[in-house]
Amino acid sequence: MTLDPELRADRDRLVTQALAEDIGDGDLTAQLIPAGTAARARIITREDAVLCGIPWAEAVFARLDPAIDIRWLAAEGEDIRADQTLCELAGDARALLTGERSALNFLQTLSGTATAARRYRDLAAGTGVTVLDTRKTIPGLRLAQKYAVRVGGCRNHRIGLHDAFLIKENHIAACGGIAEAVASARRIAPGKPVEVEVENLDECRQALAAGAERIMLDNFTPADIATAVTLRGAGTTEYEVSGNIDEQSLRRYAAAGVDFISTGALTKHLKAVDLSFRLTRQ
Repeated sequence: MTLDPELRADRDRLVTQALAEDIGDGDLTAQLIPAGTAARARIITREDAVLCGIPWAEAVFARLDPAIDIRWLAAEGEDIRADQTLCELAGDARALLTGERSALNFLQTLSGTATAARRYRDLAAGTGVTVLDTRKTIPGLRLAQKYAVRVGGCRNHRIGLHDAFLIKENHIAACGGIAEAVASARRIAPGKPVEVEVENLDECRQALAAGAERIMLDNFTPADIATAVTLRGAGTTEYEVSGNIDEQSLRRYAAAGVDFISTGALTKHLKAVDLSFRLTRQ
């Protein structure tokens, strides 16, 4: 997948930060190797996963030595299998070893996110429901993880607090009610989408009456979701379900007639993919 300018700039920022915190004032152990020593290396996966993070790994090695050659044997977003070689590298041994951990950190984290997203996408297949992520991302990795969610086949909810309204319980309390909160949102930013999180059927009725574009049914039972769907009737308001939805319960909620399911599990419960870096002197 091609990185847009904002994501490319974010990647470059992350790579700069990752190398700075790892290298500090110099890689002591790499100095054991004579300068100019050439080497080859391979990155191998030790488990099945979805590959994600190639642009970040490439940027790490390019920053250390643009002459390093990388040949990928698997593509971004591809299903990979245990013990598969993902890429082959050739170049300066010191640069290869200095970049090893930072490159693997990006690959293992973003591949873990994409792998989780692929599982949830597959679980929702055939239901007509779209699975969304949330803002429950690793600090500093918001754009990178949301990219990985897309690579895995799910979609992004709002990127942050700036691109859409999501009116929750505390906003409703502070504004004096759902109708007041929605009306204020229309005045403040008429072009921005307005979503209201509701905790019961009465609040759902209020959000429908206020004209919210989307209603998030938070911790609703499947029976209450079915009732909410009947309240919508032929209207165009979208329904999103969130709260304690996991791989075991997803299809049950998807069958209730909603449009979206959002879950923080895509980004906050990820398991980093087990990768290995093997170097040989050339």
